[in-house]
Amino acid sequence: MRIESVNVGRRKTVSHGSSSMETGICKYPVEGPVRVTRDGLEGDAIVATEHHGGVDQAVYAYSGEDYEWWRRTSDHEFFAGLFGENLTVSDMPSDMRIGDRLLIGEVVLEATAPRIPCGTLATRMKDTGFGMAFRRAERPGIYFRVLNEGEVESGDEVSFVENRESGVTVLELFRFSYALRHEPDDLRRYLDAPIAERFRASIEGKLAAQ
Repeated sequence: MRIESVNVGRRKTVSHGSSSMETGICKYPVEGPVRVTRDGLEGDAIVATEHHGGVDQAVYAYSGEDYEWWRRTSDHEFFAGLFGENLTVSDMPSDMRIGDRLLIGEVVLEATAPRIPCGTLATRMKDTGFGMAFRRAERPGIYFRVLNEGEVESGDEVSFVENRESGVTVLELFRFSYALRHEPDDLRRYLDAPIAERFRASIEGKLAAQ
């Protein structure tokens, strides 16, 4: 694996139809090293903090191959940073297990959650139906927590370390977000993995309701 692009963004207003919002989703490639902290990439804007950012979702990465898939199957123009990812990574598995790690020099990232599309993505794409297309594609990209800080830049080699103790995959959590019914045993299994706190709170709530 290799970093194709390091992407950061500033607060910006995006609009489409009747929707208009301030967001940090508009990220673009930058040259040179960028410091990765436990809160994310330095200089990168995170606006809707109730849904984005935080130490368990500090870095969002998307696969270069998944962008290629979108280019083959959609009329939209796709480029690094379009989906708001901090790192565009070639050959990154789309369906890691929660707890799998990426090593980039000194930086250590741990997979915690899939990206769940919201209205901001549809507005960014200027396509009200894009959220549903993103859901059907099941290529959500992956959020990571930062276990060790450092610098990254385009072209850096990325090593993959499996978490063999985890039985929960990114796609399982992605599908969980849309499922109408949940098996209690599955919910307990999800909670055994080092998932992001937003997902943990949601799962604990559903388990308590049962």
